[in-house]
Amino acid sequence: MHLPSIVGAGCALLTGLVQAVSPSCSPPREVIERLMSADCEACWSGTAPHPLPRSSWVLDWIAPATDNADAPLAAAALPEAGARLEALASPALSDGAREFRWALAARPAVHLQVGGGPAWNGYLGLQLQTRGKPPAGSAAYLALVENIPAGSDGSPVARRLVRNVAGPLVIEPSGQRSTQWRALRIPEGAKPERLQGAAWWVDGEGRLRGMALEACAADRR
Repeated sequence: MHLPSIVGAGCALLTGLVQAVSPSCSPPREVIERLMSADCEACWSGTAPHPLPRSSWVLDWIAPATDNADAPLAAAALPEAGARLEALASPALSDGAREFRWALAARPAVHLQVGGGPAWNGYLGLQLQTRGKPPAGSAAYLALVENIPAGSDGSPVARRLVRNVAGPLVIEPSGQRSTQWRALRIPEGAKPERLQGAAWWVDGEGRLRGMALEACAADRR
């Protein structure tokens, strides 16, 4: 497998986003997490599944392969993907991939909003605003995701690939609005014009309960 967009580095101003996976900015009714091992090339390039409705958003994770630094997807592997599997008490990716589907409430307990700032010295600043009263043990995460169009980089489907993650972040339990900033490193090889800020929150059992994307806008080069 070849991932030309995951070979080389770059920076850009975080003044907008490219939403190549879905042009819809409406809140999702479902989030699908697809986690695959870096040594499972077929998990990335296999037959495309049936198209999803716009109300379904997808997060793709690539976990490092055990004892295989030269795995086909190693360039985009993220240690936090393994931590995500552990949080969900999922078995190891012995068969290459796992998929989790989360139905989201129309009025979630926590409202998320993601904003951005300028790139500096290889980092992008992201702002997370939370408001609501989460269940005990809940936490939020900020991430840079790379929007990969269908037919690009060897993938038959559009992907929102998790490229860097900050968290867990505390959600203010009082219901008052809370704002947090984090600077996330631009991953080596990521195309800046395809990067987008994202946030989600999970409950005490690791179940994803809500997700937000940086405001739908235009190009960033």
